[in-house]
Amino acid sequence: MKFYFRHILFTLILFGSAAHFPVRIMGQSLGKGNQVPVNFCIGSKEMKLFQMVNEYRSIFELPTIPLSKSLCYTASLHVRDLFLHHPDQGSCNLHSWSDKGFWKAFCYPRDEDKKNSVWDKPRELTKYPTKGYEIVYWENETPDIDSIMSAWRTETYFNDFLMNTGKWEGKKWNAIGLAVYENFACAWFGEAADPEGSPWVCGNPPVLRGADDAQTSPRPVSKVSKVKIKNDSAVELPQVPGITGKEDSTKVVRPDSTFTYYIIVRTNVSKKLAEQISNDYKSKGHNNARVIEKNGKIRISVYETKDRLEALTKLKEVRKTLVKDAWLLKE
Repeated sequence: MKFYFRHILFTLILFGSAAHFPVRIMGQSLGKGNQVPVNFCIGSKEMKLFQMVNEYRSIFELPTIPLSKSLCYTASLHVRDLFLHHPDQGSCNLHSWSDKGFWKAFCYPRDEDKKNSVWDKPRELTKYPTKGYEIVYWENETPDIDSIMSAWRTETYFNDFLMNTGKWEGKKWNAIGLAVYENFACAWFGEAADPEGSPWVCGNPPVLRGADDAQTSPRPVSKVSKVKIKNDSAVELPQVPGITGKEDSTKVVRPDSTFTYYIIVRTNVSKKLAEQISNDYKSKGHNNARVIEKNGKIRISVYETKDRLEALTKLKEVRKTLVKDAWLLKE
């Protein structure tokens, strides 16, 4: 299973097309050291992913990482740029940024030297004071949050970020920012606290500072509550308008055994062609190949299991030996 983790760029022109896109402020040129736009907010997917990261860390008695407005904004820009402009061309990998935005284009690792670092993007784009470090997830189709988190926990390189192990042992993350858009998700980690604080959640109006103050400030994501999850360990979760403590954390819990994981190698074909392709895979020894027809979509699966880790391991094998763009369907 080969996951592509990339830094993501984005053009502000299209930000207004989604509820949680930051938008260009009239008369304001966004550049180095600017504040994050006051109307920037994160969605429920980002909030859930944030909770899952800290739930996972709590199992190993690691401290909660505060949610960062600046790093969420950086992440939001990057995932959209990756999806819209694909800066990962030629010698530039997925930590690259395109030339389609107000930021400095960056080809990683070609442009990396002592003076220039792709990890400087948070302090280029926001008032975040230090470098940030990113992991990214990509799938052929829009992934669910469970799949993203499973991948980050399973792959050692990314798990080291979550757990402060390996290269990141001894580091203390004091800020995290997350973004999910189309086929991509990313997380930025930073050692410094964010002077901008935490973002607000889209659909939940920010709190007015005072009756005579026209400006608004986001509700901080700082208060925590103890919540029981299925392994009976206590988890610290943020109190956020509309996504609070026990109610929201418990309703997303579903036993892994109730899911079936399919490794999809082909989609968007006619049923007749799908049957032919499936039979061809069977003739080549892939005895579990079959056609899955659901919600008007026809897909070809070569493997299925109710074990998530087994599915992720098998996906890595299929991508390496059979179809490099195979992806995981969870139902």
